[in-house]
This record gives sequence, structure tokens and C-alpha cells, in this order.
Amino acid sequence: MNPSLAVTSAVAIGYGCGALPFGLWLGRILRGVDVRTRGSGNLGATNVYRSLGRGIGVATLVLDVAKGALPVAGLPRGPLGAAFPGGPEWCAITVGLAAVAGHVWTVFAGFRGGKGVATAGGVVIALAPAAALICLAVFVVTVWISRYISLGSILAAAAFPPVLAALSPRGIHQPTFALGVLMAALLILRHRENITRLRRGEERRFSLRGGASR
Repeated sequence: MNPSLAVTSAVAIGYGCGALPFGLWLGRILRGVDVRTRGSGNLGATNVYRSLGRGIGVATLVLDVAKGALPVAGLPRGPLGAAFPGGPEWCAITVGLAAVAGHVWTVFAGFRGGKGVATAGGVVIALAPAAALICLAVFVVTVWISRYISLGSILAAAAFPPVLAALSPRGIHQPTFALGVLMAALLILRHRENITRLRRGEERRFSLRGGASR
């Protein structure tokens, strides 16, 4: 395979997988509701959970994680990874970034998707499972204590680059670290409105009942 074709294919497949708006589709199929008209209008699992209930929210979360993890885990192992400039690691990074971008700016919903946390989590699980586990712990502990999904997401995203560097012999001198920095910056930027609400004490707290509380 031509290297240019390999790059184009990696971007296209990664974006295509990430762009699948499962929250939108599940809401329409199972409830006849466009989740973009509910709550924050976001297509991510948190808004689906709050707006349409626990079952659809959890299903959306699992599918959003999978659309990041599966292409990153699978594509670099085949001919695409072998032909990719820089090899399978760079292929995985490219696919991962494209998948997160697809979720955030999905062509299937007017380029308005979710915030990218679940899909980025899937990418991290495929690339660095040990670091992913630690970041998941950061997320769970933060949400458990504060009941703010947004704060847990922000801190978990910020934790990934230094955790990855600490766990790898290559430290910051690895392409995956650069990916972590880019994804963390994107996820934090996507939460800028949440940060403003957190500072004002106006952010909604998470409830296991599938709704939000003050």
C-alpha cells in the first residue's frame, strides 16, 4: 500500500468510526427523541444518561468507548500499519486522533457531536491500558467525591500525559505522549463552559438515578 493512501485511509476510517453518533441514533430508535433537544444538547453519554435514562446512557457510553478503542487496536496490526509512515504506532495515533475528531465534529449531526471523553478513553485503553486504568481511577474518585462528571473528565484528561510518561521508559520522548497532550488540550477546551459553571458553582451534579441535581 502506498504511504499516502495509508495515511488517508487511517484518517478516513478513524474519523468514520468516531463520527457514528450512537447517542443520537439510540435516542431516536428507542425513544423517538432527538437528544440534541434535551439537556445540554450534547450527543455524549452524560447528556444521554441525564436526558434519556440509565440504560440508553450506559449503552451510549460503551459504544462511544468502542468506536475509539476498536479501530486503534485493530487497524495498525494489518497492512495499514505496515505501510504507514513511521509504522504501526503512528498509525494508531493517527486513527485515534481522527476518531476523537469524528466524535466531536460528526458529519452525521451537522458537525456537532460530544465532548470526546468516552471516545478518547477508548483510544487510551487501546494504546496504553495501564495509564488508562489510572486515569479511570482519577475520574471515578473525582466524580465519587464531587459528583461532577465534567471535573472528573478534566482531571482524568490532564492526568494522562504525565501518567503515561511516568509509566513508560521513553517518558515524554514518545509519539503517544504527544497524542496525550493534544487530546488533553482538546478535552479541556471542550469543557470550557463547564469550567466556567464550576467556578460559579452552577455546574449540575451527577446522579445515579439518571438525572442531575444541584
